[in-house]
Amino acid sequence: MDPMPSTAAAKTAPDRTIKVMVVDDSAVIRGLLQRILATDPSIEVVASASNGQAAIQMLRKHDIQVAILDIEMPVMDGLSALPQLLEIDPDLKVIVASTLTQRNAEISMKALDLGATDYLPKPTSPREINADGSFHRELLGKIHSLANRPRLRPRRLVPVSAPSPHAPAPRPTLAKRPVVLRKAPTAMAGALAIGSSTGGPQALFTLLRSLPKTLTVPVFITQHMPKLFTAILAQHITRNCGQVCNEGVDGESVEAGRIYLAPGDRHMLIEPKGGRMVVRLTDDPPENFCRPSVDPMLRSLSALYGPKLLGVILTGMGSDGLAGARQLTAAGGHLIAQDEASSVVWGMPGAVAMAGLCSAVLPLPELAPYIGHLLPRVAP
Repeated sequence: MDPMPSTAAAKTAPDRTIKVMVVDDSAVIRGLLQRILATDPSIEVVASASNGQAAIQMLRKHDIQVAILDIEMPVMDGLSALPQLLEIDPDLKVIVASTLTQRNAEISMKALDLGATDYLPKPTSPREINADGSFHRELLGKIHSLANRPRLRPRRLVPVSAPSPHAPAPRPTLAKRPVVLRKAPTAMAGALAIGSSTGGPQALFTLLRSLPKTLTVPVFITQHMPKLFTAILAQHITRNCGQVCNEGVDGESVEAGRIYLAPGDRHMLIEPKGGRMVVRLTDDPPENFCRPSVDPMLRSLSALYGPKLLGVILTGMGSDGLAGARQLTAAGGHLIAQDEASSVVWGMPGAVAMAGLCSAVLPLPELAPYIGHLLPRVAP
């Protein structure tokens, strides 16, 4: 456990800085992360730990908003520590950081099931570490997005040896933002397109498991995820939601009742070919710093389905999907978004909602019934 300067005085004074804990068994990685975070004056690393057990002790002593948690550590690994960290502070936002391997992708998905908020592959090259690298930008972006969520209950710091009770407190209501809704759709959908990012896997599970068990239209999903992770996500959707989901394969025909997930690091488009529709995967440059990106998917689908396209924007940071949503609605399609209160980050859904592009902005549990009414009972 690394020694950290006392923050007792700072905790009693008004402070808008984001309090972060770094947990990794490698002193080199901890130092790297702290140097990156030090470039942002609005972020303060208040605790650093080399294993899960030390992280639990640190959380009991410090008011922490975001934890960057390694998976493989001695004494107590990240997966074992995660439930205990969230028991101490259910409002803690946990970003799981691990090297990009098949095994770690599977473990990271399990961590999301256990309550982790997001994931981030560790950098593998110096290019990703410098100030212009994707890791640097993504790490700071995730921390800011997650820290902007309101704390649901006050935290009282307690000694390490004492339990950490949480006095019940009323759940605050998120501020209502003015949203102008478009006319509700009346025609049945011919295709369903879903875009999501931070918090997306859990939202996708909730949405897809509540849709009709026999889908009558093709479903296309772009979830911001790296390679390997999307294959694991497709497996989890198939196993947990009662719907068959696979990564899109370049050139395959589109069929009703199938769920197509954009593979990590590839844009997924749908194009006409010989009287049928096929999946196209491209290595075109990232859009909105993302590949896969929601915008290219929505552009291609809008051109094919027009007013028969129903789009859904779920929780996620940034505004990916906004440009594609404009084309979707211009083509006569309809869009719905997850509301702010049920989103982990109301960036993507907030962008389309505030732009006046949505027919409905609904809590996550209400999305599936709304969509279900617009799906034909038999395949179109």
